[in-house]
Amino acid sequence: MKRTKTVTIIGMSDDGCLSLTSKAMHAISKGQVLAGGAQHLEFFAEFEGLKIPFQGKLPDVIDRLEELSFENNIVILASGDPMFYGVGGLIVKKFGLDHVDVITHPSSIQIAFSRIGITWHDALIISLQEPSRAGFITKIQASSKVGILTDPEQSPQELAKHMITYNETDWQAWVCENLGGVDERFRCFTIEELSRVDDTAPLNVLILLRKDGDKSLPPTIANLHEDAFAKQIPHKGLITKREIRTLSIVSLGLNRKSVVWDIGTAAGSVAIEAAKIAFDGHVYAVDVASECIKVARENAIRHKVDNIDIVEGLAPVAIMDWPAPDAVFIGGSKGNMREILDVSLEKLTPYGRCVVTAIAVETVQETYQYFKDCGWDTEMIVVNIARSVPLAQYHRYEALSPIHIFTAIKVERN
Repeated sequence: MKRTKTVTIIGMSDDGCLSLTSKAMHAISKGQVLAGGAQHLEFFAEFEGLKIPFQGKLPDVIDRLEELSFENNIVILASGDPMFYGVGGLIVKKFGLDHVDVITHPSSIQIAFSRIGITWHDALIISLQEPSRAGFITKIQASSKVGILTDPEQSPQELAKHMITYNETDWQAWVCENLGGVDERFRCFTIEELSRVDDTAPLNVLILLRKDGDKSLPPTIANLHEDAFAKQIPHKGLITKREIRTLSIVSLGLNRKSVVWDIGTAAGSVAIEAAKIAFDGHVYAVDVASECIKVARENAIRHKVDNIDIVEGLAPVAIMDWPAPDAVFIGGSKGNMREILDVSLEKLTPYGRCVVTAIAVETVQETYQYFKDCGWDTEMIVVNIARSVPLAQYHRYEALSPIHIFTAIKVERN
């Protein structure tokens, strides 16, 4: 059936009809169906058509609106900018752009920044209106200005407590509540103060401003010396050397949304640097040694990454239920290299990468033979590194053990 009627999405603020343009009011007057949140529909008690509140599963509500749209003009009310973390994208995808008109309104983020007199074109915007805040700490590392859409479960107070856990406290925090409403309020706190506040309104935006601006922003690739991970580690040899770590991470081909496996994580150095790059993704790390797990978790907090799961166990059993990875790093196998590679390469996403580092000749031979047998295109390099060390008033070079790095890319073959 050909759709002849239109769908209009109207953004509005908490002051209801007062925030609407004449175009928006005209669209509502011509509509036969009015949909939106209960708080939005309350402003239109005199609407004579069918009202559909957003209750239950949103896709089911949208399906019903689609059925009605063949014979009715549909008007959908939304908060702020419907195309900014709002319902607008779902509606356009469902009905098609030719049948949708969007009448926008300033978003809560825009209003919040304008109220405190801060520009927001260079701000990082994060929506925490979902069950998990995993990755929040990692994301804000590279920013000096952050706007956050909070949630009752991810309230400003809870976020402040989370930041304190990771020693991420050098921020000024603005809590902007009930934007556009009669109870609108703006308050500024330190992170420590915010963690103790218990009277924030459910509808709020949190703005974080780094106290020293851009001065303390970290490098994109940390390239941390192994001493940064060495505290309490049983054997310093368990920490991937900085030069090898950098080459391995580059070989993994990570992007900000990558899902990464780190097998044989030891002190967690590769996992932590990978997590910083894949700040919108997630890293899953495993090691069989309980003392390594303890240190790796401490290092994750010390280096401020929270998009990482570190578990104790023996691969491949411990990795069976992990989400499909875009990249796999294998730094230790405990004699299970072939079995680990079987699982890793089977679950690896198309064009995903597997990087293996090996010192022992036997591990080098086993890894080479595995990739040869399976016919994967594999790059093999051997890395020899020498570092300068003092020698009386002079310096000499001290060689590290040669490391083989294997990089395989999963290419779909017909």
